[in-house]
Amino acid sequence: MRFLTIYTRVLGLLRQDRAIVIGLVAANLIVMGFQFAEPVLFGRLINLLTQSDRMTRHAVIHGTAMLLAIWTCIGLAGIGANILLAVQAERLAHRNRITAMARFFRHVLSLPPAFHHDRQSGQLMKMMLTGADALFWMWLSFFREHLATLLAISVLLPLTIILNWQLAIALIGLVAIFCALTVLVITHTEAAQRQVEGYHSTLAGTAQDTLANVLVVQAFTRLGAEARKFRETGDLVLAKQFPVLNWWAVLSVVTSAASTITVIAIFLLGTILHLRGAASIGAIVSFMGFATLLIGRLTGAMGFISRLFLQMPTLIDFFTILDFQSTLSESASAPALRVTQGEVRFEHVSFDYAPGIPTVRNLSFTARPGSITALVGATGAGKSSTMALLQRYWDPAEGRILIDGQDIRAVSLDSLRGAIGVVFQDSMLFNRSIRANLLIGKPDATEAELRHACHMAEALEFIEAQPSGFETVIGERGVNLSGGQRQRLAIARAILKNPPILILDEATSALDAATEAHITRALRALMRGRTSFIIAHRLSTIRDADEVLVFADGRIAERGGFQELLESGGIFSMLVETQLMSGAAPRISGSARRSARPVVQHHAEI
Repeated sequence: MRFLTIYTRVLGLLRQDRAIVIGLVAANLIVMGFQFAEPVLFGRLINLLTQSDRMTRHAVIHGTAMLLAIWTCIGLAGIGANILLAVQAERLAHRNRITAMARFFRHVLSLPPAFHHDRQSGQLMKMMLTGADALFWMWLSFFREHLATLLAISVLLPLTIILNWQLAIALIGLVAIFCALTVLVITHTEAAQRQVEGYHSTLAGTAQDTLANVLVVQAFTRLGAEARKFRETGDLVLAKQFPVLNWWAVLSVVTSAASTITVIAIFLLGTILHLRGAASIGAIVSFMGFATLLIGRLTGAMGFISRLFLQMPTLIDFFTILDFQSTLSESASAPALRVTQGEVRFEHVSFDYAPGIPTVRNLSFTARPGSITALVGATGAGKSSTMALLQRYWDPAEGRILIDGQDIRAVSLDSLRGAIGVVFQDSMLFNRSIRANLLIGKPDATEAELRHACHMAEALEFIEAQPSGFETVIGERGVNLSGGQRQRLAIARAILKNPPILILDEATSALDAATEAHITRALRALMRGRTSFIIAHRLSTIRDADEVLVFADGRIAERGGFQELLESGGIFSMLVETQLMSGAAPRISGSARRSARPVVQHHAEI
C-alpha cells in the first residue's frame, strides 16, 4: 500500500539519528513490557487472594507484599522510562522538522526557473510548512505513543499464549478484526483525500496570488469576486472532505464499541474455560486487562492512522518536490570556472521552452574580453532567454556556450553564476535591511567598499537620508522605496560583487533622465575591463557598445556597430525611428536619421 510506503519513508528520514531511534525503540519496548506486566501481576494477586483460604495468613501477607512491591517498582520504572521517552521524542521531532524544512527550502532554491514558472510560491510555502508539520507530528506521535502499540501487537501479544493459549487466540482474533476494519476505511477513502489536498493547495495558491496583488484587487473593485472565488474552492474542499469524514466516523463508533465487546468476549470465554478448569480467575482478570490495554492503544493508533491518512496527500506533495530532479545536470566533481580573460562564445545555440516552439535558434557570436555587447529587438525576440542560457538557468537543446574556452555545462553552477553579475529590470530586493540587500553581492564587503559601491550607483545620499541609514528595512520587494531607489540599490549590489562578466537587463529603466545620466557614467566605469552584455530599451545605454546584436524571432537578424546599423536602413534603424517619434532616443546625425526607414512596428522595443 502507498500508505505504508509513505510511512516507511517518513521514518527513513531519521537515519542520521539512528542511535537515538534505537534507544527510543528500546525504551518503548520497556514501557510496553511494564504495562503488560501490570495485568499479569494483578491476575497473580487475584489468584493469591482467591486461594487464601488454603494458605497460611503469613504466606498470604508475604505473597501480597511481594507482588505489590514488584508492581510498585515496575510502575516507578515505567514513569521514568515514559519521561525519558517523551523528552527524547520531542527533541528528535523538533530537530528533524527543522532539518526537513531546510532540506526542502534548499532543494527548491536550487531548481531551475522552469520549475518555478509552473508553481506558485504560495503553494510551495504551504507544501513546506504543512509537510514539515506533518513529519513532526508523525515522528513525535509514533515514538512517544504508537511505537509501543506496534511492539505490543507484534512482540508482546503473541507471548500471551504462554499464559493461556485459548484466551490469547481470542484476543489476537479481535485485534486482527480491528486492524482489518481500519484497512478497509483507508482503502475506501484514499483517492478522495488526495483530491481534498489538491483543493487545499489551490486555496493556498489563490490566497497568495490575490494578496500579492491586493492593490489591483482594491483598484478594480475585485474584493467580492476574489472572496467568492476563494469561498467556491472552499466549498469544493468540504464536498470532498465530508464523505471521507463519514467513513472515519463509522470506524470511530466501531472502535468505541470494540473495548466493551472485547472485554465481554474475553469474560465469557474465560468463564467457560474456568468452569472446565482450563483458566484461573487470575488469568481471566489478566486477559481482561490485556484487552482493555490493547483496545485503548489501538483506539489511539486508529486516531493516529486517521490523521496520518488525512495528511498523506500533504506528505506526498512534500516528497514529490524533494524528488523533483533538476534538468540541469551537475557533476559533484565539476571544476570551478576559471575566468582568465572573459571571452564568451555562443556556438550554434538553439533552445525551446516548449517542444516545437523555438525560443532561440542557431545563435553564434563571440563577445571579446572586456567588450560591450548590446542585445536589442522586439519583446519576445529572445534577448533575455539568451542571457538566461549564459547563466545556465536552462541548457541549450543544441550547441554550446563557452567562457574562456570552458563549456559552462562542465563547470560548477556556483562558480559560473559567481562570475556573472546581473542588474535585473525588476530590482528584486528582499524584505531586509539595505545593508543586508547589498551584502548579497559580497557578504564580506567592508564598510568602505559598501559606501563606495553606493556612491558609484548614486544611492549613498538617499540611503543616508533613511531613518536608520543602511539598517533601514525596505519592505517586501523594496516597497518602501521608489522605483529609482530600488534600481540604484540593485546597481550598487552588482558593483559590490565586482564580477568579470556583467549583464545589464534594462538596468536604468526605472530612473529619471537626470539620475540616469549619473548612473550611466557609473555603469561605464563598472563595465570597463569587463565583458558586458546590455539588454536595453533606451538607446543611451548602448551607443558605446562594441557590437549590437539585433534579435528577431529568436535569431540574430543584424549585427554591427551602433552607427553602422543605424545607417544600414534595416530593422535596427526602424527601431531607432520608433524611439525618435516617441522622443525617447538620443540625438543622431542628420544623414543617419534620413537613412532610417518609416516605421510600422510602433510597439517594438530595443
